[in-house]
Amino acid sequence: MQDADHTVNEDGHPTPRADRAPRRRMRVSRFLLVTAAVVAAGVTLGSVSTADARPAVGDRPSPSPSAATPTPTPTLAPPTTAPSFAEDFDTNAASGGQFAATYANAWQPYPDAMSNKYYSGEVISAHDGIMDVAMDGTRGAAGTFGTQQGAWSHVGGTFSVRARATGGDDNGAAFMLWPTSNVWSEGELDFPEGTFQGTVGAFSHAMTPGQERHQNGLHTTATWRTWHTYTTVWVPGESVKYYVDGTLVFADTQYVPTTAHRYMFQIGNKGEPGNLEIDWVRIWSATGG
Repeated sequence: MQDADHTVNEDGHPTPRADRAPRRRMRVSRFLLVTAAVVAAGVTLGSVSTADARPAVGDRPSPSPSAATPTPTPTLAPPTTAPSFAEDFDTNAASGGQFAATYANAWQPYPDAMSNKYYSGEVISAHDGIMDVAMDGTRGAAGTFGTQQGAWSHVGGTFSVRARATGGDDNGAAFMLWPTSNVWSEGELDFPEGTFQGTVGAFSHAMTPGQERHQNGLHTTATWRTWHTYTTVWVPGESVKYYVDGTLVFADTQYVPTTAHRYMFQIGNKGEPGNLEIDWVRIWSATGG
């Protein structure tokens, strides 16, 4: 499972629309930082289920130093195809059911009260062009990005999110590619992950049954307190590369999944009040949407 931490900006609130407008106008140019990694593979469908077998944020062993050297190409090339999935959260939607209904073809939440921990329907809304996850120290949130059918079938691709967190100290989040089969040893890729008052980490988990807590990875210099674009480029069986704002921060060739995964996040149910804000999500994948 994923638990997390979060801090507050100058006013403790989401960025107003006026402040966000320049970013909206620059959206097209920002997306040129994200590359497509299209990989042909079979389709495996699954249902919403938990990734809570995984260790919580702050409860991880030290990552292995192996396979941790970035490649000689440290920046992303411009994409050559349109994303298979894209969501900007430009339609306002309140929590309490409206968000889930409005974004039913983009967000597949865990059922409310799952594990007596996740209450996505109660804490997630959309306003001012962001997906807003409100943290109160008692209710967490979790779910999968993508369409109702395509969200479960990614085998390779490029997965990109622009996000920041305000508040939420002693809580944290993990965005991850998690096996659709829920078999942990099929591989877990975490990015961005970490406590909200700390730096953002990237981790690839071991794929031997019983050794899944072992991982290659590192903590970047990026913090949750400012907007960053986090991109995972996964080529099945070959490599996983992690980028912050288009710059390569970590590459792994040891723990690289080959089966269907879903792109999701989990936030814990502890810590101080705060907000995780998601500006947009983009996926380039030959096998899902």
